[in-house]
Amino acid sequence: MTIALRSYKDNHPELGLRVMVDSTSVVIGDVRISDDVGIWPLVAIRGDVNFVAIGARTNIQDGSVLHVTHKSSYNPEGNPLLIGEDVTVGHKAMLHGCTIGNRVLVGMGSIVLDGAVIEDEVMVGAGSLVPQNKHLESGYLYLGSPVKKIRPLTPAEREGLLYSANNYVKWKDEYLAQDNQNQP
Repeated sequence: MTIALRSYKDNHPELGLRVMVDSTSVVIGDVRISDDVGIWPLVAIRGDVNFVAIGARTNIQDGSVLHVTHKSSYNPEGNPLLIGEDVTVGHKAMLHGCTIGNRVLVGMGSIVLDGAVIEDEVMVGAGSLVPQNKHLESGYLYLGSPVKKIRPLTPAEREGLLYSANNYVKWKDEYLAQDNQNQP
């Protein structure tokens, strides 16, 4: 299976061990993907004017768009996109120059903008907008456009964050095993 890994200038995507990048997705430039990550169909990850780092056991689901903010006189460092470990990014999410902690769920269709910081163990409900430079505190459910803190996560929801990540690692492994069997 051919995967779309593209260089930009002198920057090349770096993949850890047991990574799955679906053949319909594209990963461009300075993108650092850790072990056991799943990049599902129709995902675009563009590390062209800054870098993207994706932590171990994270899954980026179908149709998501990940990008960065360039360096400028207004913002000398720009905004890389930093995603922690055991993160589930739902279908058609858009992440732009933000920081996402460990064991986070970004719901389907959500948008997280430049400079936003999502701490560890947070759930962002489907269709939410996390505005520029917004800081989401650990241990809560956030929902809305713009997001509002709704309530603390239950113990079961906190466990569910890790369950989701582990479940996607299992599915990713099944896809990789199937792809290896189908190669000539």
